[in-house]
Amino acid sequence: MSARNIRILKGSPVYQSFFLIKLHSKISNKSICDMKKSSETKTVVGDVDSDVLSFTVGKDPVLDLKLVEWDCLGSAAHVTMLSRMKVEPPIFTSEERDAIVKELANIAEVARAGKFVITEADQDCHLAIERTLTEKLGDLGRRIHTGRSRNDQVSTALRLYMRDQLLGAMEEMMVLARALNRFAKKHEMLPMVGRTHFQPAMPSTVGVWSSCYAEALLDDIFLMWAAYDFADSCPLGSAASYGVPLPIDRILTSKLLGFREPVHNVMYAGNSRGKTESVAVSALCQVMLSLSRLAEDLVIFSAPEFGYFKIPREFCTGSSIMPQKYNPDVCELIRAKSARLIGMSAGIASLIKAMAGGYNRDLQDSKEMLMESFDASRKSLRIMARLIDGLKPVPDKLRAAFSPEVFATDRALELVAGGMPFRDAYHQVRDNLDELKAVDPDDAAAAKTHLGATAGLDLAMLREAVNMELKDIKAARSGLSKSYKKLMDPLA
Repeated sequence: MSARNIRILKGSPVYQSFFLIKLHSKISNKSICDMKKSSETKTVVGDVDSDVLSFTVGKDPVLDLKLVEWDCLGSAAHVTMLSRMKVEPPIFTSEERDAIVKELANIAEVARAGKFVITEADQDCHLAIERTLTEKLGDLGRRIHTGRSRNDQVSTALRLYMRDQLLGAMEEMMVLARALNRFAKKHEMLPMVGRTHFQPAMPSTVGVWSSCYAEALLDDIFLMWAAYDFADSCPLGSAASYGVPLPIDRILTSKLLGFREPVHNVMYAGNSRGKTESVAVSALCQVMLSLSRLAEDLVIFSAPEFGYFKIPREFCTGSSIMPQKYNPDVCELIRAKSARLIGMSAGIASLIKAMAGGYNRDLQDSKEMLMESFDASRKSLRIMARLIDGLKPVPDKLRAAFSPEVFATDRALELVAGGMPFRDAYHQVRDNLDELKAVDPDDAAAAKTHLGATAGLDLAMLREAVNMELKDIKAARSGLSKSYKKLMDPLA
């Protein structure tokens, strides 16, 4: 072999990998089987190999910080129910219940301040809360897990979290819908070329364009309410999916937490985890699809070649090399986040599609996708509402975009109204487009007066629909807040 070929071979990844393996074998003669075993970590549920613990815990010590407050509520309902359970001796007296709930309220407050810590040895917020209660209250903390499993515990906390997040997202949807409707009202009759296949098609208006997306959000909110209703039943008391040999009152815990009802079948209560998250993310995905199309319109129509709208400069970033650049990064990132939600929606569905009945640890990975979906969609809704409030149309650019062919269909229909068969009118207009040069886009917009058209928009109806949704969201929040306050009051 030539020296050149040897040099080429030595530079290849295969040779380098082989060399590293040989070098490693010289440094250490021990086989993998002879390597020292990893140390074990003591946890509430037993000693676990440190590497195994790290692998199985994953990101839960961070992600579960968002669930601490909700798990405290679930635990308060569970302890309250246990204190009223007809057994002798009682598992908790009313005084012991009050002491535990008071400490749970303290833990929730610490978590809201960002000071609650979940260690890897805790594994998750549930055992971290139990550890904290035991440190503060001794034996009372060790008895809190009576009659439940982490399976129904986390399912309950997640449903409480989802209800709160869904209400927050719906409120932000309606804030954006209100901004879009307000923009539509302000520029209701400003002409704008309507497009199909992205080619100039027919006369339209900024009012039609903007209120189109407001109405899309009003449609999307039906799916969000469906997701809310899906999450609004209580799995607590199903334990490890098969119930417990204690006279627990699942209707009581459901009522205490403001749920519509308990999940009836204990196995389905466990199986519904993952499905509930999938439904929520799927609904969010539809919202983000609406936002993504709006964002795409803004990217295109704010480009110099169109110039229909001016995005506020504070919503654009500059270039590190090109001094003149103002980039629509906010809109581009909303498109990207929409793509991520599509992926996460598919990801959660893929997790559960082939699971055996009962709990499976695969479900742990649905938590991060759920939380990221809420974070991404709610941030997108908030930033888009602010962007729309600052958006400016450019009337001269919008009117200048009208070419004679945009009025062709309207003219053909005028001829039909005068008695000409449509196909004859179609050919006559197509062969005489120059005759449409003098058509005024404002007049064309004013001519369409039927429901939902350029001069037939009922923006007051859309505004009232938004207000009704906000009223329903406020009522739902108020009802939950009253339930939570009553539950966490030690004197209740």
